[in-house]
Amino acid sequence: MTIPPGPIGRPLLEICVDDADGVAAAVAGGADRIELCGALALGGLTPSAALVAGAVASGVLVHAMVRPRDGDFRYDRAERMLATEEIGHMIRLGVAGVVVGAMADDDSLDLDALARWRDAARDVAIVLHRAIDLVADPVAAVEQAVRLGYDHILTSGGAATADAGADAIAAMVTAANGRIGIIAGSGVSADNVRPLIARTGADAIHASASVREDWGDPRITAMGFASGPRRRTQLERVAALRQTIERR
Repeated sequence: MTIPPGPIGRPLLEICVDDADGVAAAVAGGADRIELCGALALGGLTPSAALVAGAVASGVLVHAMVRPRDGDFRYDRAERMLATEEIGHMIRLGVAGVVVGAMADDDSLDLDALARWRDAARDVAIVLHRAIDLVADPVAAVEQAVRLGYDHILTSGGAATADAGADAIAAMVTAANGRIGIIAGSGVSADNVRPLIARTGADAIHASASVREDWGDPRITAMGFASGPRRRTQLERVAALRQTIERR
Protein backbone atom coordinates (compact mmCIF):
# COMPACT_ATOMS: atom_id res chain seq x y z
CA MET A 1 0.00 0.00 0.00
CA THR A 2 2.04 2.96 -1.21
CA ILE A 3 1.16 6.33 0.31
CA PRO A 4 1.37 8.91 -2.50
CA PRO A 5 3.79 11.84 -2.33
CA GLY A 6 2.72 15.40 -1.63
CA PRO A 7 1.12 17.67 -4.19
CA ILE A 8 2.72 17.78 -7.63
CA GLY A 9 6.01 19.67 -7.58
CA ARG A 10 7.06 18.97 -4.00
CA PRO A 11 7.95 15.95 -1.88
CA LEU A 12 5.96 14.89 1.14
CA LEU A 13 7.12 16.20 4.53
CA GLU A 14 7.49 13.57 7.24
CA ILE A 15 8.33 14.62 10.80
CA CYS A 16 9.64 12.04 13.27
CA VAL A 17 8.51 12.54 16.88
CA ASP A 18 8.55 10.60 20.12
CA ASP A 19 6.02 12.29 22.39
CA ALA A 20 2.58 13.91 22.44
CA ASP A 21 4.01 17.43 22.25
CA GLY A 22 5.95 16.41 19.16
CA VAL A 23 2.79 15.07 17.55
CA ALA A 24 1.03 18.38 18.21
CA ALA A 25 3.96 20.37 16.81
CA ALA A 26 4.13 18.24 13.67
CA VAL A 27 0.40 18.64 13.05
CA ALA A 28 0.35 22.39 13.70
CA GLY A 29 3.47 22.94 11.62
CA GLY A 30 1.99 21.29 8.54
CA ALA A 31 3.56 17.83 8.39
CA ASP A 32 2.06 15.51 5.77
CA ARG A 33 2.97 12.46 7.82
CA ILE A 34 4.35 11.55 11.23
CA GLU A 35 6.93 8.87 11.87
CA LEU A 36 6.13 7.95 15.45
CA CYS A 37 8.86 6.54 17.67
CA GLY A 38 9.82 6.06 21.24
CA ALA A 39 13.25 7.28 22.39
CA LEU A 40 14.19 9.42 19.42
CA ALA A 41 17.56 10.09 21.07
CA LEU A 42 18.36 6.40 20.46
CA GLY A 43 17.37 6.54 16.82
CA GLY A 44 13.77 5.60 17.55
CA LEU A 45 12.20 2.56 19.22
CA THR A 46 8.69 1.09 19.15
CA PRO A 47 6.31 3.70 20.65
CA SER A 48 3.72 3.02 23.34
CA ALA A 49 0.17 2.03 22.41
CA ALA A 50 -1.31 5.15 24.01
CA LEU A 51 1.07 7.42 22.08
CA VAL A 52 0.18 5.66 18.84
CA ALA A 53 -3.55 5.98 19.51
CA GLY A 54 -3.18 9.68 20.23
CA ALA A 55 -1.15 10.30 17.09
CA VAL A 56 -3.64 8.41 14.91
CA ALA A 57 -6.44 10.52 16.42
CA SER A 58 -4.67 13.67 15.17
CA GLY A 59 -5.85 12.89 11.65
CA VAL A 60 -2.35 13.05 10.14
CA LEU A 61 -0.97 9.89 8.55
CA VAL A 62 1.12 7.93 11.04
CA HIS A 63 3.93 5.51 10.30
CA ALA A 64 4.99 3.75 13.51
CA MET A 65 8.52 2.58 14.17
CA VAL A 66 8.82 -1.10 15.05
CA ARG A 67 12.26 -1.53 16.61
CA PRO A 68 12.47 -3.77 19.68
CA ARG A 69 15.73 -2.35 21.09
CA ASP A 70 18.49 0.13 20.44
CA GLY A 71 21.85 -0.73 18.90
CA ASP A 72 22.36 -2.74 15.76
CA PHE A 73 19.73 -4.38 13.58
CA ARG A 74 20.85 -8.01 13.90
CA TYR A 75 17.90 -9.54 15.68
CA ASP A 76 17.57 -12.99 17.20
CA ARG A 77 14.49 -15.14 16.78
CA ALA A 78 12.73 -13.78 19.88
CA GLU A 79 13.29 -10.18 18.77
CA ARG A 80 12.01 -10.89 15.26
CA MET A 81 8.89 -12.52 16.68
CA LEU A 82 8.34 -9.58 19.04
CA ALA A 83 8.58 -7.15 16.12
CA THR A 84 6.07 -9.22 14.17
CA GLU A 85 3.61 -9.04 17.06
CA GLU A 86 4.17 -5.29 17.41
CA ILE A 87 3.30 -4.79 13.74
CA GLY A 88 -0.07 -6.42 14.41
CA HIS A 89 -0.66 -4.16 17.40
CA MET A 90 0.17 -1.06 15.35
CA ILE A 91 -2.25 -2.07 12.61
CA ARG A 92 -5.03 -2.56 15.14
CA LEU A 93 -4.33 0.92 16.50
CA GLY A 94 -4.94 2.37 13.04
CA VAL A 95 -1.52 3.36 11.71
CA ALA A 96 -1.09 3.99 7.98
CA GLY A 97 2.25 2.22 7.94
CA VAL A 98 5.08 0.62 9.90
CA VAL A 99 8.82 1.27 9.77
CA VAL A 100 11.22 -1.67 10.12
CA GLY A 101 14.71 -2.85 9.29
CA ALA A 102 16.98 -5.82 9.92
CA MET A 103 20.44 -6.95 8.93
CA ALA A 104 22.15 -10.32 8.58
CA ASP A 105 25.53 -11.16 10.10
CA ASP A 106 27.29 -10.46 6.79
CA ASP A 107 26.08 -6.82 6.79
CA SER A 108 23.45 -7.47 4.13
CA LEU A 109 19.73 -7.01 4.62
CA ASP A 110 18.02 -9.80 6.57
CA LEU A 111 15.67 -10.71 3.75
CA ASP A 112 13.87 -13.41 5.71
CA ALA A 113 12.91 -11.08 8.56
CA LEU A 114 11.95 -8.31 6.16
CA ALA A 115 9.74 -10.68 4.15
CA ARG A 116 7.97 -11.89 7.31
CA TRP A 117 7.31 -8.31 8.33
CA ARG A 118 5.99 -7.43 4.89
CA ASP A 119 3.49 -10.27 5.26
CA ALA A 120 2.59 -9.16 8.78
CA ALA A 121 1.97 -5.58 7.63
CA ARG A 122 -0.73 -6.80 5.25
CA ASP A 123 -2.55 -3.78 3.78
CA VAL A 124 -0.67 -0.93 5.48
CA ALA A 125 2.45 0.67 4.05
CA ILE A 126 5.82 -0.70 5.11
CA VAL A 127 9.04 1.30 5.20
CA LEU A 128 12.61 -0.03 5.23
CA HIS A 129 14.43 2.32 7.60
CA ARG A 130 18.04 3.43 7.78
CA ALA A 131 19.36 -0.07 8.41
CA ILE A 132 19.85 0.14 4.64
CA ASP A 133 22.52 2.79 5.27
CA LEU A 134 24.71 0.15 6.93
CA VAL A 135 24.80 -2.30 4.02
CA ALA A 136 27.77 -2.31 1.66
CA ASP A 137 25.78 -1.00 -1.31
CA PRO A 138 22.54 0.85 -0.45
CA VAL A 139 21.84 1.51 -4.13
CA ALA A 140 21.88 -2.21 -4.96
CA ALA A 141 19.70 -2.90 -1.90
CA VAL A 142 16.90 -0.84 -3.44
CA GLU A 143 16.14 -3.71 -5.81
CA GLN A 144 15.92 -6.12 -2.89
CA ALA A 145 13.39 -3.87 -1.15
CA VAL A 146 11.36 -3.63 -4.34
CA ARG A 147 11.27 -7.42 -4.71
CA LEU A 148 10.15 -7.78 -1.10
CA GLY A 149 7.18 -5.53 -1.82
CA TYR A 150 8.20 -2.61 0.39
CA ASP A 151 6.59 0.76 -0.21
CA HIS A 152 9.28 3.19 0.95
CA ILE A 153 12.94 3.38 1.94
CA LEU A 154 14.20 5.91 4.49
CA THR A 155 17.84 6.68 3.82
CA SER A 156 20.72 9.08 4.23
CA GLY A 157 22.52 7.47 1.31
CA GLY A 158 24.84 5.50 3.58
CA ALA A 159 26.28 8.67 5.12
CA ALA A 160 25.85 10.32 8.49
CA THR A 161 23.54 12.94 6.96
CA ALA A 162 21.36 13.13 3.88
CA ASP A 163 23.36 16.14 2.74
CA ALA A 164 26.59 14.09 2.74
CA GLY A 165 24.85 11.14 1.08
CA ALA A 166 22.88 13.16 -1.50
CA ASP A 167 24.59 11.62 -4.53
CA ALA A 168 23.86 8.10 -3.29
CA ILE A 169 20.25 9.06 -2.52
CA ALA A 170 19.91 10.36 -6.08
CA ALA A 171 21.25 7.04 -7.37
CA MET A 172 18.73 5.21 -5.18
CA VAL A 173 15.92 7.33 -6.63
CA THR A 174 17.11 6.37 -10.10
CA ALA A 175 17.30 2.69 -9.15
CA ALA A 176 13.80 2.86 -7.65
CA ASN A 177 12.41 4.21 -10.93
CA GLY A 178 9.06 4.98 -9.31
CA ARG A 179 8.58 1.44 -7.99
CA ILE A 180 9.31 2.36 -4.37
CA GLY A 181 9.36 5.71 -2.60
CA ILE A 182 12.68 7.12 -1.44
CA ILE A 183 12.58 9.23 1.73
CA ALA A 184 15.66 11.39 2.38
CA GLY A 185 16.44 11.88 6.05
CA SER A 186 19.08 12.75 8.66
CA GLY A 187 20.25 16.25 9.37
CA VAL A 188 17.54 17.87 7.25
CA SER A 189 16.50 21.43 8.08
CA ALA A 190 14.97 24.47 6.41
CA ASP A 191 18.51 25.61 5.63
CA ASN A 192 19.42 22.64 3.43
CA VAL A 193 16.14 21.08 2.34
CA ARG A 194 15.75 22.79 -1.03
CA PRO A 195 19.25 21.93 -2.27
CA LEU A 196 18.70 18.39 -1.00
CA ILE A 197 15.46 18.06 -2.96
CA ALA A 198 17.15 19.43 -6.08
CA ARG A 199 20.13 17.07 -5.78
CA THR A 200 18.22 13.89 -4.95
CA GLY A 201 14.73 14.03 -6.42
CA ALA A 202 13.51 12.23 -3.27
CA ASP A 203 9.81 11.47 -2.96
CA ALA A 204 9.70 12.57 0.68
CA ILE A 205 11.75 14.50 3.21
CA HIS A 206 12.20 13.19 6.77
CA ALA A 207 13.25 15.42 9.66
CA SER A 208 12.91 15.65 13.42
CA ALA A 209 12.72 19.48 13.40
CA SER A 210 13.99 19.23 16.96
CA VAL A 211 16.37 20.90 19.37
CA ARG A 212 18.43 19.28 22.09
CA GLU A 213 17.70 20.37 25.63
CA ASP A 214 19.44 19.53 28.88
CA TRP A 215 17.28 17.94 31.55
CA GLY A 216 18.18 20.61 34.10
CA ASP A 217 19.30 18.04 36.64
CA PRO A 218 22.66 16.26 36.26
CA ARG A 219 21.35 13.28 38.20
CA ILE A 220 19.10 12.33 35.27
CA THR A 221 22.04 11.14 33.16
CA ALA A 222 24.29 10.24 36.11
CA MET A 223 21.71 7.73 37.37
CA GLY A 224 21.07 6.32 33.90
CA PHE A 225 17.55 7.69 33.42
CA ALA A 226 18.68 9.21 30.09
CA SER A 227 21.70 8.76 27.83
CA GLY A 228 21.99 12.46 26.99
CA PRO A 229 19.95 15.59 26.28
CA ARG A 230 16.31 15.26 25.27
CA ARG A 231 15.12 16.10 21.77
CA ARG A 232 12.07 18.34 21.46
CA THR A 233 10.21 18.86 18.20
CA GLN A 234 9.65 22.57 17.54
CA LEU A 235 6.57 23.81 15.74
CA GLU A 236 8.60 26.69 14.29
CA ARG A 237 11.10 24.31 12.71
CA VAL A 238 8.35 22.15 11.25
CA ALA A 239 6.63 25.22 9.81
CA ALA A 240 9.92 26.52 8.39
CA LEU A 241 10.47 23.22 6.59
CA ARG A 242 6.90 23.28 5.27
CA GLN A 243 7.26 26.85 3.99
CA THR A 244 10.69 26.24 2.48
CA ILE A 245 9.57 23.13 0.62
CA GLU A 246 6.56 24.94 -0.82
CA ARG A 247 8.45 28.10 -1.82
CA ARG A 248 8.74 28.44 -5.58
